[in-house]
Amino acid sequence: MFGLNIKKKNVWDTVRIQKPFFALAPMADATDNAFREIIAKKSRMGKWGGGPDIMWTEFVACDGLASEEGRGHLLRDLAYTEHQRPLIAQVFGGNPETMYVGAKVVAELGFDGIDINMGCPQEKIIKQRAGADLIRDPKRAKEIVEAVREGVKAAGKDTPVSVKTRVGFSKDILEEWIPELLSLNLPALTIHARTQKDMSKVPARWERVARTVELRNIYAPNTLIIGNGDVISIADGKQKTKETGVDGIMIGRAVFGNPWIFAGRDSKTISQKEKIAALIEHTKLYEERHPDKNFAIMKKHYSAYVRGFSGAKELRMELMNAETYDDVYRITGEFLRKM
Repeated sequence: MFGLNIKKKNVWDTVRIQKPFFALAPMADATDNAFREIIAKKSRMGKWGGGPDIMWTEFVACDGLASEEGRGHLLRDLAYTEHQRPLIAQVFGGNPETMYVGAKVVAELGFDGIDINMGCPQEKIIKQRAGADLIRDPKRAKEIVEAVREGVKAAGKDTPVSVKTRVGFSKDILEEWIPELLSLNLPALTIHARTQKDMSKVPARWERVARTVELRNIYAPNTLIIGNGDVISIADGKQKTKETGVDGIMIGRAVFGNPWIFAGRDSKTISQKEKIAALIEHTKLYEERHPDKNFAIMKKHYSAYVRGFSGAKELRMELMNAETYDDVYRITGEFLRKM
């Protein structure tokens, strides 16, 4: 389902009152409707409380949203529930015209914000002149921000438009690139502390996040800075906040296998039965909410859930052959009965 079309307070005004706030990163073929629901439930319910203060969707192609042929599939990808709020829809593209159309479509769906991906390092995205490729073309990057803002206006909305990027493309050009973005008076800017060339092969350089905060203080004091890269826990994020002065912390890969992370739970303290129960619930939601998506996408989650206990390797191997929820239910049930 999509959100109700009701007036809400600007999401960035809401989250800025607490520091640091914690965000779920947008991850392709990962942070879909089903996984966001599991994270919301496991983090925000029960005795642990907590939860992400704000979540991102997977990125969605505005070229597809601008096409009658591609729009239907992508609209299914953009479905969400009220449990997942506040929720930012991330979009990508290299053409201001299709970004305008895509932003209009997304704004009409009632998201709390729209974020433009200017950091994806994948070659297939770079070839579309999107993602991190925009770091190499600040003029077009600015045109795209303005196009998205105009698309929001055309939808009759005031949805805030933010950006997620990296410190550079083939090399670190933070000192030149970040002021270009800050000149746009963005409500929020997420900085992944690596270049496109780095991919995820080198440690994130959080001293560059600290420098981004310094530049923000000079050029755009009202822009919130969110740090991203190698955050492994809430405690780690709080420490990085102290070291850098960043306003928010975005957590990505560390959430795999630990949808409880935003409640401050260490994966090592979660029982194997609890992890397997979450795996089963996650699979059921995935099959219900994403019937037209490849079931193999779930297998990266199985690899993360099923670790650190006796028999985990054998169970993982069996789950890699699963093709439906019923398969997963049977395989895990047999494993649990043997315990």
